[in-house]
Amino acid sequence: MTLLEKILAAHSKYDVVQPGEIVDIEIDSRVARDFGGANVVKNIRDFGLTIHDPDKTLFTFDCNPTGSDQKYAVNQHICRLFAREQGIKVYDIDAGIGTHILIEEGYVFPGATAVSTDSHANILGAVGAFGQGMGDMDIAAAWHKGKVWFKIPPSVRINFEGKIPDDVSSKDIVLNLLKIFGANSLLGYSIEMYGPSVDNLSLDDRITISSMATEMGAIIILFPPTQEITDYCQKRSKIRFIPLYADKDAFYEKTFDIEVTKFRPMVSRPGEPHDTVNVTEVYGKKIDSAFIGSCTNGRMNDMQKVAAILKNRKVAPGVVLKIVPATDAIWKQCLNEGLIDIFKRAGALVSNAGCAGCAAGQVGQNGAGEVTISTGNRNFPGKQGKGSVYLASPEVVTASAIAGYITTPDNIPEEPSLFIKPEKQLETEKKVPQKVTADKKKSAIEGRIWLIQKDNIDTDMIFHNRYLATTDILEMGQYTFDNLKGFEDFSKKAKPGDIIISGKNFGCGSSRQQAVDCFSALGIRAIMAESFGAIYERNAINAAFPIITCKSLPGMDLKDGDKIKVNLKSGEIENLRDKKVYAAEPFSDVQFEVYQKGGLLSK
Repeated sequence: MTLLEKILAAHSKYDVVQPGEIVDIEIDSRVARDFGGANVVKNIRDFGLTIHDPDKTLFTFDCNPTGSDQKYAVNQHICRLFAREQGIKVYDIDAGIGTHILIEEGYVFPGATAVSTDSHANILGAVGAFGQGMGDMDIAAAWHKGKVWFKIPPSVRINFEGKIPDDVSSKDIVLNLLKIFGANSLLGYSIEMYGPSVDNLSLDDRITISSMATEMGAIIILFPPTQEITDYCQKRSKIRFIPLYADKDAFYEKTFDIEVTKFRPMVSRPGEPHDTVNVTEVYGKKIDSAFIGSCTNGRMNDMQKVAAILKNRKVAPGVVLKIVPATDAIWKQCLNEGLIDIFKRAGALVSNAGCAGCAAGQVGQNGAGEVTISTGNRNFPGKQGKGSVYLASPEVVTASAIAGYITTPDNIPEEPSLFIKPEKQLETEKKVPQKVTADKKKSAIEGRIWLIQKDNIDTDMIFHNRYLATTDILEMGQYTFDNLKGFEDFSKKAKPGDIIISGKNFGCGSSRQQAVDCFSALGIRAIMAESFGAIYERNAINAAFPIITCKSLPGMDLKDGDKIKVNLKSGEIENLRDKKVYAAEPFSDVQFEVYQKGGLLSK
């Protein structure tokens, strides 16, 4: 078995598991954040569920650690009250990013399993553990049962050959991988990393690379643990463990040998994390702001690199540099080592530990027309604000903040670039809530189609993060696709019973359940796509919302407004206009059972 198969088999009732099998997995750590946490509590209460094991159940408040948004503050307190009632541990607004805390505090270790409402829970692959982001229904089920169902994914092996160049950081490594594989060529795979240069990567390096598995469409990027990482985790773990490794004869569906000597410092251009280019191609681009942090690059090693470049220098006039350590322990170490003083003398804003720019409620957001260079993991339109976001390593971001334009540490000018005139800002339009009814019990459905012929439609395009505090499903419909160019008025034009037809990797990105529920609020009957983001697929299945995978969509003769009939059990699709019949993937037994029940948590 591969490393992932070994971990999942060890947490199931089976000795051996294989790709495609659906098995119940015991979960060692079950986590809800401040976004999604209130919905988990609501599900627990609404369905009269109990908590399986409070010692393995956690809240981590990392999306809005400043408590600067009223709805977030309300939701956080809902979680606190529930935690007091149930004896659940809360890592509150002073603690930092939940996935990092799981490693620091010993909840997760090589061979362990964890789920969270964080779509980057697969970051735990950095220590050879299984982590997965899931929606609030899945998390509620895990809290109640101690386990969740999971479809064993196929595995891919990536071998690094050669020596990584000295000027290539861990962030550059993953941006080079995105350049090679894009956002969906490894969709739904578990990736394992091997090679001498992989063995030499530090824990911080591995965390950076694993954190962007989601942006590659992968289930997880797993690193076999070295002795150093095993020792680190053993010192923190509350239990003794034996790390797991892939069998020598493990089967991988694909194997890639990659010559890392060719890797170069990279930058992702605004809009798509996988739109990566050599940093020289965007050299000189004027910036308004810079952000250093997130679960990808808020580690101590990152902070030390930033301080080394910033020392005795100043941030360019008019440029805002925001620095957010990943955890409070890292923040305190920065303080003890004098790094905070260096940051402040340079003119940076330093915030308390947390997710920062990836969440709508904390420092790191930008405005319309603003150009930001960021160490974050995502730069989808609207993800970090209404401006443009370039992704890069901490070294490139720091050098650019000093220069006032995108550059590298070895090419920082003596005099920074100055602004000539300000950018204009745009106004947003408010939507009106709409109600809907939809029958989710029929095995055959039909409706008018919307052709949205785009790949990689992410959850921020579907349901933007500024609306995440919304918990009433009936309020969610108004925000559907208001961040998808060309479909901003979708909620006004859509009718109950409509079916959406889209491309590859629909629903990639965050783990938010709202990106499914908003369609239910409008009465959308189903979504058909060539493929779906892994977390989105789970959320839709668990909400009894029909999603249909159809790899042959590009060859189908469909027109906007056509009416189609879909048999969910057989996968047969009929275009009622010309009576042509096509084939899609039928519902699995699990999907159809949940669909018939009306949802994962329904009895």
